[in-house]
Amino acid sequence: MDFALSAEAQAIFDLAHDLGQTEIAPHARDWEAAGTIPKSLWPKLAALGFGGLYVSADKGGSGLSRLEASLVFQALSHACPSVAAFLSIHNMCAKMIELYGSDRLQARFLPRALSMECFFSYCLTEPGSGSDAAALRTRADRTPQGYALTGTKAFISGGGYSDAYLVMCRTGGDGPKGISALIVEDATPGLSFGALENKMGWRSQPTRQVQFDACTVPADNLLGAEGHGFSYAMAGLDGGRLNIAACSLGAAEAALRATLAYMADRRAFGQSLDQFQALQFRLADMEIELAAARVLLRQAAWMLDRGAPDAVKHCAMAKAFVTEAGCKIVDDCLQLHGGYGYLADYGIEKLARDLRVHRILEGTNEIMRLIISRHMLAARG
Repeated sequence: MDFALSAEAQAIFDLAHDLGQTEIAPHARDWEAAGTIPKSLWPKLAALGFGGLYVSADKGGSGLSRLEASLVFQALSHACPSVAAFLSIHNMCAKMIELYGSDRLQARFLPRALSMECFFSYCLTEPGSGSDAAALRTRADRTPQGYALTGTKAFISGGGYSDAYLVMCRTGGDGPKGISALIVEDATPGLSFGALENKMGWRSQPTRQVQFDACTVPADNLLGAEGHGFSYAMAGLDGGRLNIAACSLGAAEAALRATLAYMADRRAFGQSLDQFQALQFRLADMEIELAAARVLLRQAAWMLDRGAPDAVKHCAMAKAFVTEAGCKIVDDCLQLHGGYGYLADYGIEKLARDLRVHRILEGTNEIMRLIISRHMLAARG
């Protein structure tokens, strides 16, 4: 068993890391203050194939494995996990269009998604259905023109910003088999947005409610078949969980690197902080947690790439462990900075705020434990 990255995988990480340090890191605080990411960033990422990381090469994408794609999000999160996670959402939508979209739908949307001329948001969560996604109420009724879509989606990254929205909605009865997926383009009549959410972290991502009031959606904008939307959503979540774990890993790595540099410079009681044995132990604990997180994440990605029967369990394990380790490591780094860690100038407090939501989205970590335990009990027989 080889635990080392291949030369190609290392090159992918280095490419993404260099891009992040050049195009994202110098602006991350300004974008957070502005509450948005300039759309001029996306063509720069698209030029490197980041608009369709795991879209097949024969469809114009980069054709990366899930393991290779996770390295991109890990590397970009050294610069800003909020930007990296936003890119992850777009990539999930692009892959769903490739997997489930008709030839006609792909021809209309996939090239523009890959060039990032058309930036996608994903609309699943509603005010009354978060973890219980199958209880969603947004409804699409058949009309001579296609569908009339009515309902509200909550906590939508890119609400009022994105060019298109991949929306999970109800076309049939109650339960998961009544859910379908539609693509709604910006400026569609009946589409509107709530106020900008004032969030703890991910502040550079504009987040709003997305509202549909008898929104007219052409029949051609149906993704796949009616009644299959929930299965598409669940399949997409496995990769999304890996991506958000990768964002936590990258941000925690960046925090530890910054902390090591700070402790070499900061002096107390006649010596630099990194010479105190008690603090060295804390550095060692963080390095151990990072190493464990890295291995668990890459194992889960490897299993998902190979279609392993227990890949779902391992993706849930990676998501829970890595996001919690990331939060803990960044919090410990803030503590080692002392009062300076609480200041925006040092960047650690931003990472602490950005990473907190990773334990909630893509399925809460409580739901991850439910998935893991159910797989364990099923395997027991």
